Amino acid sequence: MTKGIVSVLRFTSLRLRLVVVFALVALTAAVSASGIAYWLNREAVLKRTQDSSLNDFRQEMQNRAATLPLRPTEDELRRTAEQMASGSAGYSVLLVGERAAGKPIVGASDPDVFTLADVPDSLRTAVETRRAVTEGNRYPYHLFWQRTQRGGTPYLVGGTRIDGGGPTGYVFKSLAAEKADLNSLGWSLGIATGLAVIGSVLLAQVAATTVLRPVHRLGEAARQLGEGKLDTRLRVSGNDELADLSRTFNSAAESLQKKVADMSAREEASARFVADMSHELRTPLTALTAVTEVLEDEQDALDPMIAPAVALVVSETRRLNDLVENLMEVTRFDAGTARLVLDDVDIADQITACIDARAWLDAVDLDAERGIVARLDPRRLDVILANLIGNALKHGGSPVRVSVRTETSAESGEEDLVIAVRDHGPGIPAEVLPHVFDRFYKASASRPRSDGSGLGLSIAMENALIHGGSITADNSTDAAGRVDGAVFVLRLPRDASGIARELQTRSSQGEVQDEVEES
Repeated sequence: MTKGIVSVLRFTSLRLRLVVVFALVALTAAVSASGIAYWLNREAVLKRTQDSSLNDFRQEMQNRAATLPLRPTEDELRRTAEQMASGSAGYSVLLVGERAAGKPIVGASDPDVFTLADVPDSLRTAVETRRAVTEGNRYPYHLFWQRTQRGGTPYLVGGTRIDGGGPTGYVFKSLAAEKADLNSLGWSLGIATGLAVIGSVLLAQVAATTVLRPVHRLGEAARQLGEGKLDTRLRVSGNDELADLSRTFNSAAESLQKKVADMSAREEASARFVADMSHELRTPLTALTAVTEVLEDEQDALDPMIAPAVALVVSETRRLNDLVENLMEVTRFDAGTARLVLDDVDIADQITACIDARAWLDAVDLDAERGIVARLDPRRLDVILANLIGNALKHGGSPVRVSVRTETSAESGEEDLVIAVRDHGPGIPAEVLPHVFDRFYKASASRPRSDGSGLGLSIAMENALIHGGSITADNSTDAAGRVDGAVFVLRLPRDASGIARELQTRSSQGEVQDEVEES
């Protein structure tokens, strides 16, 4: 369920990224195009209106204002301004003259709309400034203009002066109509941009579906392949990159299936060989064991020259017998035929029986309360304890301390049984710790013929795993931080009935071959 949710989220995330990229590209292109179009249209509209008004105003200044006397009256200025503004250009006119030196008079076509206060000072200064007449400048006065705003409405203000003496004229043209046209254009471009983005999102959805559907099928096939369905193949259509990827996947899956089949066949043959060899060795070993038992009983009566050889034969026969038994146990685990037989076990009694049967009572300190009962396989628990305690005595030396406690599992919330086996030896070297549970691994390569087979701890781990538990190995330290021996911690569920039912279910579905019996 969780994997499915994660898969959907990842798929949606990739789709979202594609849509966002398409939308951003479309938005950038549309905004850029709309911005350029708006700017070009704005300049064209304003320039057309501006040129038309200013040219008409210049012509009116030449035709009407230039005919006024040098010292016009206010009525003459007003009538001339009204005549200049009465045309189709739709602007207001303001004429400024002098009735005497230093005594200006003003005539406005509409004083309620346009007064001298509406003319920016910078524009007035530019208009009144007389420039020297040169080859490059034929006129002392020029026509200047400026865009301004009043009450949120844009206006065009222009002005010029009659050469050779005469009034100064100013024109005041409202650009409200042009603003409205540009606003309409802006809305149109905005709507077009929105439609372009929506269209790009729809195209992105189509493109994402086209691209992601094969990717999704590839991901699903990879998941099935990871779950062990090695016959999974993709249907290939087309000759594009995704088709090439599908062909590569099919080729890799076919190669992997072949290699896994070969490895499984070799592993099965190897396991069968070990099982058959171990089984065949048991018959002669049974006879050898009987003979060595007789020789051991008569060892004291043998010739002193022969006795050491007999002792060596007895020791090696027992070692070989233990090795064969361990190999048989390993092959049962590998073949999936290991049996789990559950029973209610008093842990303190079980540990006591284990160390008593091996004459370890004097070398082991037990810290376990009576009455801690767990539902486990007692034979397999005995194998685990014997290997852990025996390993501690062999490599760490006595005293070995075995402590028992119960803890609540943080993962399952169920109660776990925790058994710690600690010695006071030199500890486990750091390079050895990762390999202590490996089969046939021995810490010292210079002692290949040590008493151990290298299978004990791996068998202990297998027995813990079949219970749904685990074993960890580490070094303990004293107060000064020095290594003070090794500690192995066995963690098992206090009630393995749930594990047993799960194994039974999986076995009935053909996923595992373990047989589970509950006493």
